[in-house]
Amino acid sequence: MNTQIDNIDFKELSKTCKTQEDLSGLIKQFMKNMIENMLKAELDDHIENNKQTSKNGYYEKTVRSDAGEITLNIPRDRKSEYKPQLIPKGRTTISGIDNKIISMYARGMSLRDIEKQVKEMYDVEMSDSLLSRIIDKIMPEVKQWQNRTLESVYPIVYMDAMVFKIKDDNDFYKNRALHFAIGINLEGKKELLGMWLTDNEGAKFWLSIVTDLKNRGVEDILIASVDGLKGFSKAINSVFPQTIVQRCIIHQIRYSMKYVGSKYQKEFMQDLKKVYKAPTKQAAKDALLELEQKWKEKYPMVVNSWTNNWTELSAYFEYSEPIRRIIYTTNTVEGFNRQIRKITKTKGGFSNDESLLKLVYLAYKDIATKWNRSIANWAEIISQFSIIFEDRLKGCIR
Repeated sequence: MNTQIDNIDFKELSKTCKTQEDLSGLIKQFMKNMIENMLKAELDDHIENNKQTSKNGYYEKTVRSDAGEITLNIPRDRKSEYKPQLIPKGRTTISGIDNKIISMYARGMSLRDIEKQVKEMYDVEMSDSLLSRIIDKIMPEVKQWQNRTLESVYPIVYMDAMVFKIKDDNDFYKNRALHFAIGINLEGKKELLGMWLTDNEGAKFWLSIVTDLKNRGVEDILIASVDGLKGFSKAINSVFPQTIVQRCIIHQIRYSMKYVGSKYQKEFMQDLKKVYKAPTKQAAKDALLELEQKWKEKYPMVVNSWTNNWTELSAYFEYSEPIRRIIYTTNTVEGFNRQIRKITKTKGGFSNDESLLKLVYLAYKDIATKWNRSIANWAEIISQFSIIFEDRLKGCIR
């Protein structure tokens, strides 16, 4: 087989592909040639193993694909013993190559790697521009997903941001913050509520995000687990005034240890554990007072960070252990971030905002296939929530 079949050069044709109709037609022709090549290879293999038969022309068969109906030339042998494996008798639908390409892209493969993979698998060349256009088909889905209506109540929402390098209008790479909100719905299942890009993570932009959540149908968030960004709580409570904000303890510990000398880190950490691992809020407050008396003179900035933000740092003490475990840290969204980073780390930088959003959305769809179960101990947690937040959950839980 060669890569220019029936005088069709896909690399050259893709350069003239301008409209969605052009793209659909080219994909359809690409799929037709790819499948017919594979069928020819199947027949060659059959004849190689059955020397007493030979090729005997073709018959037509119309199948449905993601690109529309395709009429294929199915090869046959003289003894009618060859049975196509790729398109078995009776099958009238086939999966599209475009979905396979999008799937490869979602796993972090570069366009060059995808081009090479398609060449190895199907012995057909595709240009970067054609691959890009196929992948661009996902953008309407991304926009529809981003604007979808959300549930009215989320017991828990985690919020965080990641930084990526994206080309600006002057072709310089600059840092842009991609914000995420992951909700735990009333069934205890995780859901990415949205993703939003801006130049910098800040409380003002988070205000626009929580406003967007409200505009898309969210009426109440019981508990929001967030990092230590200044003004975060004010932004959330200005839109959802009843939401309890829990500042991430892990973020707070990392911040603290950055400013404690290595000589004293072990001792300081032992005292700090007495605070955030205390059995009750009062015991934690007593331990914080002891920490303040012992360390404030040496590390006033660190100690003040705990005392000044104590209301938000200590919110989780009001709940039982199963609830504490899932709200005292933003690990849920940070775990998601790590999975996204595995996919995006090979990219270095992105040519524009859309290229980043497409890849992250596709990666999320893959990650979300594992989010079909409720989180651990959810029956116990939602039962307690229904008592603690009785008025706000009335009518929401069946």
